[in-house]
Amino acid sequence: MKTFGETLRDIREKKKVLLRQVAAELEIDTALISKIERGERKVSKEQVVKLATFLNVSKEELVTKWLSDKVLDILEEEPLALKALKMSEKRLKQN
Repeated sequence: MKTFGETLRDIREKKKVLLRQVAAELEIDTALISKIERGERKVSKEQVVKLATFLNVSKEELVTKWLSDKVLDILEEEPLALKALKMSEKRLKQN
């Protein structure tokens, strides 16, 4: 399964959008966008929403991918990660 950065790169390349165009839209450095696509830097939720709008893709899809990466970053090395996720899922369903 692709990371948020890989997904972002795929979308950007399919739409033939240059790194500098994305950087200008987010008002950040081009090198930073490159690092985001390589998974070396993180973006905020607000930036993810802005990217979805700019690239004309589903906000839900892009935010979900971003959230998935955030959860994985926290739980990746935890031996009880799946158990914790199942417990969290139950609690989320209650809300």
